[in-house]
Amino acid sequence: MLRNMFKKTYTIIDSHYKHQKDEKDEPSIPEGLWRKCNKCGQPIYVEDVKNNFYICPKCGGYFRVHAYRRLEMLLDEGSFEEWNQEMPFSNPLDFPGYEKKVEAAREKTGLNEAIVTGKGRIDGFETAVGVCDARFMMSSMGHVVGEKITQMVERATAEKLPVILFACSGGARMQEGLVSLMQMAKTSAALERHHEAGQLFVSVLTDPTTGGVTASFAMLGDIILAEPGALIGFAGPRVIQQTIGQKLPEGFQRSEFLLEHGFIDQIVERDQQREVLAQILKLHCKPEKSECAKTAADGEKDAEPVEKSTKKWNNSGKSAWDMVQLSRDSHRPTALDYIHQIFDDFMEFHGDRYFGDDGAIVGGIASFHGTPVTVIGQQKGKTTKDNLKRNFGMPSPEGYRKALRLMKQAETFGRPIICFVDTPGAFCGIEAEERGQGEAIARNLFEMSALNVPVLSIVIGEGGSGGALAMAVANEVWMMENAIYSILSPEGFASILWKDSKKAPDAARVMKITAEDLYERGMIEEIIPEANPADEDTLPELAGTISRKMEKFLKKYESLTGEEIRRQRYDRFRVM
Repeated sequence: MLRNMFKKTYTIIDSHYKHQKDEKDEPSIPEGLWRKCNKCGQPIYVEDVKNNFYICPKCGGYFRVHAYRRLEMLLDEGSFEEWNQEMPFSNPLDFPGYEKKVEAAREKTGLNEAIVTGKGRIDGFETAVGVCDARFMMSSMGHVVGEKITQMVERATAEKLPVILFACSGGARMQEGLVSLMQMAKTSAALERHHEAGQLFVSVLTDPTTGGVTASFAMLGDIILAEPGALIGFAGPRVIQQTIGQKLPEGFQRSEFLLEHGFIDQIVERDQQREVLAQILKLHCKPEKSECAKTAADGEKDAEPVEKSTKKWNNSGKSAWDMVQLSRDSHRPTALDYIHQIFDDFMEFHGDRYFGDDGAIVGGIASFHGTPVTVIGQQKGKTTKDNLKRNFGMPSPEGYRKALRLMKQAETFGRPIICFVDTPGAFCGIEAEERGQGEAIARNLFEMSALNVPVLSIVIGEGGSGGALAMAVANEVWMMENAIYSILSPEGFASILWKDSKKAPDAARVMKITAEDLYERGMIEEIIPEANPADEDTLPELAGTISRKMEKFLKKYESLTGEEIRRQRYDRFRVM
């Protein structure tokens, strides 16, 4: 028995000695060097996270970033000048314990309040910038937050600076009651004045952006960006579930959900935000004299005007029905093909801000020989899958509303608008009628007629009915040589008038829908020649022709006032 007890004791001592030896041999890890990811639960090296823009290297999850650290990642080194760093505390309701809570947040974060504002440079472009910090009472918006944002926007307006705001908030600050609610109206009113002054506001939504902040300044950006996976919504998911007992769909109120439903322009990865914001600022600069105008002036003698000779447009004996077939050819370049070939720095924006993002219409901002422009196109697909995504180039109401949103944005910033028209017609499904297809088209006709910036529309394939006209209330309309522009399809025309869709070739002839027909009748201003039918091989040559003519177009309208541009457009349609 004694032998067994001794053996057992020896085993325990030996085990303890080995454990001590193992601990001594292991490298000691300093406090705070490692953390556990609160998204995937994996251990992560803190320095790796910092070097990875505060993104988990294991799962790709985004951590919230302190205001000053975000400014470090975003701005040119040494360029930040802080505004209103210290502002006096106020407790409008004399809410018990509120002052102590604010003092605790100040001590914990080193901040005066839940937002840091000031100005700095991004790749040399000066901008006013504000960054919310969730560590300070979940960045809820009380009087001081609202006042800092408002004063930043007012100063930016006075100094003609763009504004970039990184939103992050749990909503209104409960301890300030109705005073907090009024900050929603105050910040929105300041941004409206900024907008009327023609200055840019970019809103960047981070996790979470909820409540009164979502229902005010955060969703009022001329351009709205979001970080991946960010929670964005007016009422939080838990509140919705508890209030109405409704099961919420997967990914509800996340950035990706908002992009799909048309409320934001882009989701931008954190490591790309500086580059994307710099590009946006660059495309919103207002040069004294555009490079495009200089190029046009230098090369004006080289540009060949379109001749009205019917001999020039004899189309090698092609019939109108041949043109219809060519206009529909699946090998013809699409709007995006022309956009990428003609313009630099194209940045696509999404959504109508009401319902969804229609793949049948693409649009955004770009640079044409140094001149910022807005480009919009009706987009067909090249594969079955892509055509389903693009609805075969047939836009829904949200597509036309997206196009109009981008046009109004162009007007605010004085950008010319270039439209590429290519559609069989507007989508005529039940859901399109439910969402107001007729109203959406009518609204485009109404608003486009009054735009005070030049609009150029180019029919690159099919120009089908009102669905095409909603993108062609322009100062000038051009057509590719093998494009068509018609009241409806020849098949539809033949069915209505002759009760026989097989007579479509005859209908195409009598409808006068070819570029030559319409040019002869003064319905279009230019024909873009196609020595060979447009396809991938001929695209560079065609794009070059369009570019040369576009230089002349922009130079022609650059010297006109907004009223003169509107009047010219009105007179163009008035005589038809």
